[in-house]
Amino acid sequence: MRVEHDSLGDVYVPDDAMWGAQTQRVVENFSISGLPQPKDYFTAAALVKQAAAQVNMALGLLDERRGKAIVEAARQVAQGQWDDHLVVEPFQAGAGTSHNMNVNEVIANVANEALGGKRGVYDPVHPNDHVNMSQSSNDVIPTAIRIVTMLRVNRLLPVLDDLVAALEAKAQEFNLVLKSGRTHLQDAMPVRLGQEFAAYAHAVRKDQQRIARSAENLREIGIGGTATGTGLNCHPDYHAAMVAELSRLTGLELVSAGNLFDVTQSMADLADLSAALRTLALTLTRIANDLRLMASGPTTGLAEIVLPAITPGSSIMPGKVNPSMVEMLNMVCYQVIGNDQTVAMCAQASQFELNVMTPILVYNLLQSLELLTNGIGKFIERCVQGIRANVERCQRYAEGSMGLATALNCYIGYSAAAKVAQEALQRGISVRQVVLEKGYLSKEQLDQIMDPIAMTEPGIPGRGSEQ
Repeated sequence: MRVEHDSLGDVYVPDDAMWGAQTQRVVENFSISGLPQPKDYFTAAALVKQAAAQVNMALGLLDERRGKAIVEAARQVAQGQWDDHLVVEPFQAGAGTSHNMNVNEVIANVANEALGGKRGVYDPVHPNDHVNMSQSSNDVIPTAIRIVTMLRVNRLLPVLDDLVAALEAKAQEFNLVLKSGRTHLQDAMPVRLGQEFAAYAHAVRKDQQRIARSAENLREIGIGGTATGTGLNCHPDYHAAMVAELSRLTGLELVSAGNLFDVTQSMADLADLSAALRTLALTLTRIANDLRLMASGPTTGLAEIVLPAITPGSSIMPGKVNPSMVEMLNMVCYQVIGNDQTVAMCAQASQFELNVMTPILVYNLLQSLELLTNGIGKFIERCVQGIRANVERCQRYAEGSMGLATALNCYIGYSAAAKVAQEALQRGISVRQVVLEKGYLSKEQLDQIMDPIAMTEPGIPGRGSEQ
């Protein structure tokens, strides 16, 4: 162990640790969950440090010897060379000071050793005076959160493109597969299986657009506001220069938040994105539930579709196969919905000039993005692309549906059509047979009116172009 010092006194730090006294206090005080913060969140903070050193050198605030060493150390941290020394977990002191200081101390030690200094001495590079120059945790952390979240969103959006494409391909493949529609889980008018899948694709596309719109607000960053948004202790040109430098380093088109107080106080933009992810999760849950019902059986359920068999489904029932990938997607969605509640509670927890709940907010938001990106990717590969239609079963349901009676409304009226449906159900025969027995319509008329495929398009059945 080595002895380091901070404003509270002496701290014993492991000799091989690249972190320092403040991080060591975090390790000792906040070993709560054993969960690590995502590595790319540390990367985003390191990019802020790299940019700050560049800008502070350009503004004449930081000498080149220290500045270049910080830039190189920050670059190494951002590239993952020191991941084992980024040790703070999500449950920590508020506002991300622990996260910020862990990054500051590791960069300072890496820089000092490169300059011939000794680990834990912080000469010539100090974690607060030099690595954290012109910064506060209160502007570094919200900026890093916005950067890492945008980068994660940029990974999710193409996966949603893939899901839309896969669903649209199935919509085309199943375009002529007729089946019974269902409302309230009861027989309804016929639909085509392809129409259902096309609707799924359309819903996912709309959710993707919501997410992209929400993410646009995250481009607004407030680095340079320092502790409360006033910009105390940084150069007047620092903020604009940081926006430009971080845009260059990250490849993101970042802009000034304008009001630097707002982005330290408010996490509303992040809550908005989380809500859009929750809406996607609700959509995916609905689709997953439909697929599980359509695949139920295979002998005692609907069995309208067959999902790919990816793993045995039971430790006791031989040959059983479950809708495992769909169940996985459900679980991902439930986690995302729960995460959104945590993000919402964190967002409302701001007081005056600062939100102190950012460590757990970012953990949950990034987990949602990671789960959706990976879960949807697997769902496409291992489920959607291999779905097959049970055409015969779908056809039988369509032809036997009580919903077919709806096509009779324009010919014999709603009341008579209702009696036809009720009698067909009671006697266990088809709607067509009851109509013929009652003499309401001829066989030729019924052939035109009760064409199930025609019922899946707009218009009055049996009237063709004469409508």
